[in-house]
Amino acid sequence: MAKLFGFSIDDSDDKLSPSAVSPVPPNNEDGVDHYMSSGFFGSYVDIEGVYKTEFDLIKRYREMALHPECDTAIEDIVNEAIVSDTNDSPIEIELSNLNASDGIKKKIRDEFKYILDLLDFDKKSHEIYRNWYIDGRLYYHKIIDLKNPQEGIQELRYIDAMKMRYIRQQKKKEKSEYDRVMSKNLRDENPMDYDFPELEEYFIYNPKSTGTGNPMQTNATRGIKIAKDAITYCTSGLVDRNKGTTLSYLHKSIKALNQLRMIEDSLVIYRLSRAPERRIFYIDVGNLPKVKAEQYLRDVMMRYRNKLVYDASTGEIRDDKKFMSMLEDFWLPRREGGRGTEITTLPGGQNLGEITDIEYFKKKLYRALNVPPSRMDGEGGFNLGRSSEILRDELKFTKFVARLRKRFSNMFNDMLRTQLILKNIVTPEDWEMMSEHIQYDFLYDNHFSELKESELMQERLGLVETAQPYVGKYYSQDYVRRKILRQTDEEIIEQDELIKKEIKDGVIPDPATIDPATGMPFQDPNAMSGAPGDLGAPVMEPDLESQGEVTKAPEMPKGGEI
Repeated sequence: MAKLFGFSIDDSDDKLSPSAVSPVPPNNEDGVDHYMSSGFFGSYVDIEGVYKTEFDLIKRYREMALHPECDTAIEDIVNEAIVSDTNDSPIEIELSNLNASDGIKKKIRDEFKYILDLLDFDKKSHEIYRNWYIDGRLYYHKIIDLKNPQEGIQELRYIDAMKMRYIRQQKKKEKSEYDRVMSKNLRDENPMDYDFPELEEYFIYNPKSTGTGNPMQTNATRGIKIAKDAITYCTSGLVDRNKGTTLSYLHKSIKALNQLRMIEDSLVIYRLSRAPERRIFYIDVGNLPKVKAEQYLRDVMMRYRNKLVYDASTGEIRDDKKFMSMLEDFWLPRREGGRGTEITTLPGGQNLGEITDIEYFKKKLYRALNVPPSRMDGEGGFNLGRSSEILRDELKFTKFVARLRKRFSNMFNDMLRTQLILKNIVTPEDWEMMSEHIQYDFLYDNHFSELKESELMQERLGLVETAQPYVGKYYSQDYVRRKILRQTDEEIIEQDELIKKEIKDGVIPDPATIDPATGMPFQDPNAMSGAPGDLGAPVMEPDLESQGEVTKAPEMPKGGEI
């Protein structure tokens, strides 16, 4: 075996114990066949005529994506999965569930941002995701400095799916005659003592695979062998179990798209042939002989026939006799004794506006692509009502897009693993434990999720208000927070700390100073009368009787005479 191109990361965690063996070769969900050392790869006979090689399959997917209806559905899916925003990145790493120090988390976030910069994901995210969705697979070559691998990935280079293949090959074992005899004797005594094969996994890069001929029927050793760890390989997760081939999500829509194409083509031909009104000319030829009658009919036809021809490429109408249209009028001879020369008109096709079959196959295509038919041609508009008004198809579509995102994030997982191990931030063993707790948060703009979240919050707050008189009597505050508000332990601790901080900062008032009956702050009994807003003690009228004789008011002077 020739030396592989690229680099390999020694991962002892992937090696099984010598006692943990199986005669069945590993089959990851990658659509990779198990080949012997002398076998071919990627070539098989398809009796159904759908595809013969993986090369033909990818080519067909790309041709399907050029069809307008199929392209519209693909764009709906890609736009839903990858949301472009001027402020936020389409994807962020989520490490809240990762049990690691803040320093490690910061390094992981920095390296993930570095990978996004290498991919130029902010600008090219739509194209990357679209290529992965259409082809059903995605290859990136992780280029590193072999003299200084601790510097990490230097470049991520995209590889065309038709130029790269993933090979799982069984190694040849050279055995002596003694070993063969001994192994046979051992198998006879103990059937479980099996000579388990050793497998080698690598990629083959063939830059000429898009040329002429059938490149997939070449020997497996053709091309450049690249080590497994040097390539990021992300598939759709769909595998044809009968042939062991990775499929795209477009695969089940092949038949629906072909049917739509045939229906549309037949409809166009029918309308072109039946739409115009045609005339029938009955020409009286009298008692002329057959030859002369035909000549006379031809002369009349050439004299009165429409000679104007419409050129569809230039939009011109010109007189050209050498072109015969399939929509020509009919010229029929009629013998003496008939009704003489007559012209009748054949009506055009009826019910040419019926396109029910077209709409049916369009909806069938959309359903095959898991896109709600209500999105076809903008049907249904944009609903901003209650979530109960959201169609069930939209809910299914949202879950479908979430599954796609989960599968697509395997690409980031592989790149991040390589980067962290090369930079000695984590070990391969540590990564196996950490990778399960690393999630990727995609930017989301589906209005259904926002409506659903807001309505749930509204209903929960309404329940809290209803249950408030019973808190302390039948329910505790902790029960209300856990069962009604559905807060987790982490959220409860986080919210308590934030409330304390905001009370200390004076953002919100202290609940101890609030009257629960009125919701207003308690009045300070020791408040001074001069305090702002304090009217002071009420003014008491003097007790005049206890003060002895009442002093009479002085008389007013009398006025003078006029």
